[in-house]
Order: sequence, then structure tokens, then C-alpha cells
Amino acid sequence: MTMKIPANTFRDALRAGRPQIGCWVGFADANVAEALAGCGFDWLLLDGEHAPNDPRTVLDQLRAMAPYPVQPVVRAVQADVALVKQYLDVGAQTLLIPMVDTPEQAALMVQAMRYPPEGIRGMGAALARASRWNQVDDYLNQANGQMCLLVQAETVLAVQNLQAIANTEGVDGVFFGPADLSASMGYRGQPGHPEVQKVILEGIATVRAAGKAAGILAVDPKLAQQYLDAGALFVAVGVDTTLLVKAASELARRFVQAPPPGAGASGGY
Repeated sequence: MTMKIPANTFRDALRAGRPQIGCWVGFADANVAEALAGCGFDWLLLDGEHAPNDPRTVLDQLRAMAPYPVQPVVRAVQADVALVKQYLDVGAQTLLIPMVDTPEQAALMVQAMRYPPEGIRGMGAALARASRWNQVDDYLNQANGQMCLLVQAETVLAVQNLQAIANTEGVDGVFFGPADLSASMGYRGQPGHPEVQKVILEGIATVRAAGKAAGILAVDPKLAQQYLDAGALFVAVGVDTTLLVKAASELARRFVQAPPPGAGASGGY
């Protein structure tokens, strides 16, 4: 029995200029990923940078999402060639790589996602879920054509090199990290600062002018719409941890009586 390689419909949508709406998945749990997979998002971000994910937990979540019409995007903890190989082998086709500051770093990640001679991805498909253990027809010759690389611009240096990064062949999109970018610019904790927003909006225009997709995470609906209106094509509009805590907190506030002022105070301390 042979199978066809899955088509990267997320990347194809970006190339066609169709906005893709996503949600961040940070609980590192297959049940959470599957629950969100049926909610109607175009893509889900499995976070391996700030959430406790590794190739095995990502594998579990990829399997949980597989039956649903939503595309997984996997964020690695860093721009590491060996780690890229592992995530591709467990079946990821779209990777988001943080802290890419130079076109040279971007070009290395392009190479890491492709088999030779176009790249340096290590061979070993017989051991890989990506090839369904050599059951995907002609996987080695088909794989390069379904890869999607998104790189993060989240420092002043990355912004200075943005045009060159966006023009790097094989880079499909650039994601702006408002929190890290604001800190790098001297506005730590102020991603909404006018100067930060100005850089992001100008950055979106630069990336789009290069013919690539721009992306961002924005949990404020008005801000998310502003980025979409500015031309961003892949926008995450929620975070699983935040959604749960917010909903649970609102529910608790509705039913739990707040203690009167001074209750529980212990004299002398």
C-alpha cells in the first residue's frame, strides 16, 4: 500500500494571499490540541519555545490533529539544524523558527528543511512518521515541495535585516514577535507602544513587498484586525492558556463571593 504526501494547504493559502487565522497551543497536551482542532481555526501553533514541548509531545499532538481540517505549525525552541530534522521526521511540514536576525540564519534554516542536494536535511525516512515509514509514495522526492518555513523577526537587528531576510529564497513568511521586539527596542512590556507598532506595520509592508507572508500573534480583536488590514496573512488571535484562565476566572468571579475587606488579616504581621 502506498499513500500520497499530505499537501501543505497552509502554505498554499499564504501563497494565494488568503489570510489564515490561528490559535496558539501551549498546554503541550494532545487532548487540548484535538479539542482546538475542531474549533474552526485555519492553523494551530504547537509551541516548543515557551511551552514544555519536545519532538515526542509534538508528535502526539500532530496525531491528535491529523483527522481535522486544520494545519499544524510547529515552533522550535531555536534555529537548530538537528532539531528541525526531528520535527520534520515526526511529520511537521511548517516550522516557525524564533530569533532569526540575519539572512544567513534564515538561509541555514531553508537548507535544514530540504533534502540534498537542495539542502542538508538528514536522510532516514524509513524511521519517520513523515513518510509513514516509507509508505508515502516517492516521499524523498516529494518532501521538499511541501515544506513551509516561517521565521521570527523580534529584535532591532532582525528589523534592520528584514528586507534581506524576507528576500531569502525558501523563506515563506516572517512572523513579528511584539513582546521580544518591544523589549529589544527598549520598551519592555509595552508591545502596544506607538514606536513598536510603527515598526511592525512597516515590517508587514516590507515583507509583503518581497512577495512573502507576514504574521503575528494578537489576542486583542481590534489589533488583530488592524494587522490583517495592513496585509498580515497568518494571524493568531488566541492562546489556549489565556483562553482557559480568562474563562475560568470570569466564571469564578460570577459565583464566588469575594471576602469582605480585612477578612483573614492576622494582627501583628
